Amino acid sequence: MHLRCRNRSRLLLLAAAMALAPGALAAQETTTLIQNGRLLDGSGNPWIFADVLIRGDRIEAVGALGDMAADVVIDATGLYVAPGFIDSHSHSGGGLATAELSHAEPLLAMGLTTVFINPDGGGPVDIVAQRASLLEHGLGLNAAQLVPHGSVRSAVMGAADRPATRAELDRMRELVVAGMEAGAWGLSSGTYYVPGSYTPPVEIEELAKEVAPFGGAYTSHIRDESTYSVGLIGAVDEVIEVGRVARIPVVLTHVKALGPFVWGYGSAIVKRVERARAEGIQVFADQYPYTASATGLDAALLPRWSQAGGRDSLMIRMDDAGTMGRIREGMVEGLARRGGADRIQFRRYAPDPSIEGRLLSDVAADRGMDPIDTAIDLIRGGGVSIVSYNMHDDDVDELMAQPWTMTSSDGDLPRMGVGVPHPRSYGAFARKIGVYARDRGVVTLEEAIRSMTSLPAMVFSMPDRGALREGAVADIVVFDLARVRDVAEYTDPHHYSEGMVHVFVNGVAAIRDGDFTGARPGRVLQRSR
Repeated sequence: MHLRCRNRSRLLLLAAAMALAPGALAAQETTTLIQNGRLLDGSGNPWIFADVLIRGDRIEAVGALGDMAADVVIDATGLYVAPGFIDSHSHSGGGLATAELSHAEPLLAMGLTTVFINPDGGGPVDIVAQRASLLEHGLGLNAAQLVPHGSVRSAVMGAADRPATRAELDRMRELVVAGMEAGAWGLSSGTYYVPGSYTPPVEIEELAKEVAPFGGAYTSHIRDESTYSVGLIGAVDEVIEVGRVARIPVVLTHVKALGPFVWGYGSAIVKRVERARAEGIQVFADQYPYTASATGLDAALLPRWSQAGGRDSLMIRMDDAGTMGRIREGMVEGLARRGGADRIQFRRYAPDPSIEGRLLSDVAADRGMDPIDTAIDLIRGGGVSIVSYNMHDDDVDELMAQPWTMTSSDGDLPRMGVGVPHPRSYGAFARKIGVYARDRGVVTLEEAIRSMTSLPAMVFSMPDRGALREGAVADIVVFDLARVRDVAEYTDPHHYSEGMVHVFVNGVAAIRDGDFTGARPGRVLQRSR
């Protein structure tokens, strides 16, 4: 577990060279040898004792390397060595583009070395401009961009509740192609949210066809995870149809059965996916290891028709007594789908931070109001983000155990001490390893590591990542299985995960002996045609 320097004078010379000429260190290709660890190669195979030699940003050798000379030697006795973890669904893009959060420490602390950003159809349309903003302050880890369908649609036709015209669809095609040509890895959608919910399936299918020539994938926050519109299974079928028509990998992102009306539907999702895969459709899922989700209060409760045209239009509708009556009826149904007011916890509410971390039922009781009327007042006041306790353990376990399910966080990059974010932003990957693999055995450790390394690398066609093998990029984690722990809790989330001893991003140590190095070795990864 201790870092040993075989040749301290050589390291001092290298440090001096780096200080005098930033490019000199890279040119000399510093070597690091990780010895005596239990190596999990990412394939799902059992661990073996093996050493790993890093030269520059690549893995030069894997095996019994003995006392091979290296600039830095790490003794990993008693530790596990694995590929760096890949988050297939992360809302960290905005934070990574800031000087304050570009370090990505909460993500590195749970072993992440690559995140896919712009999920759920949200994020910038201009992929090139976003890349520049991500690189401005350096990056603590790698970022891979998706083209966000919802933003593309908004750029072309706002929040209109109607199908696109031929001209509008052609313009959306152009924006999707431009994003893919700029290096994006696929198309994301949020057909549950405005404006994605106003999109007919055929529109998504046509845009997904534009991704196919680039070898990209399609990820979707499906149209309905409960009984909001087409139903959970109907929404799953819609994504499968995109895979059938466009002939690309498709991902049911943060897959779940949301709310008591559909608890037990996990097995139905599995059957649908297995049937599609037997047909030859490349269907996958990703999942965060929690029984609570997170979204906006408006998205959770408001009927979608009420949000057409944006917030100003919503406020006009809410000011009309007759229309507000219809909206309220829809909100009653939405709250029932979520399991009631005691299953809604507030994450962030700028007009009144005192409600953050509290339940809707408690806030309503304090105000002497009905929970729906309380929710209406809060929505009128501004954006309200929530945690929603709406999943059943049996569904989570069944979906996690599938060989086509990746691990994701669906988290953002939180500012320490600000709001009460979902703990997944700090702990998803550590929780999958510590709780679901080590403690509960829902999956094996080997399966858990595969779900966050080689599987997402395969789905998104990243041949040089997600595996410990000669020639692969040196994104590597070294962890203490007994100490891996997600410390973040729902009401006290601002805590880094524990157990990652060393984390390498592109061959550079971002965590060494459990401490952040301050390095920014991350890159914005670009997919080539």
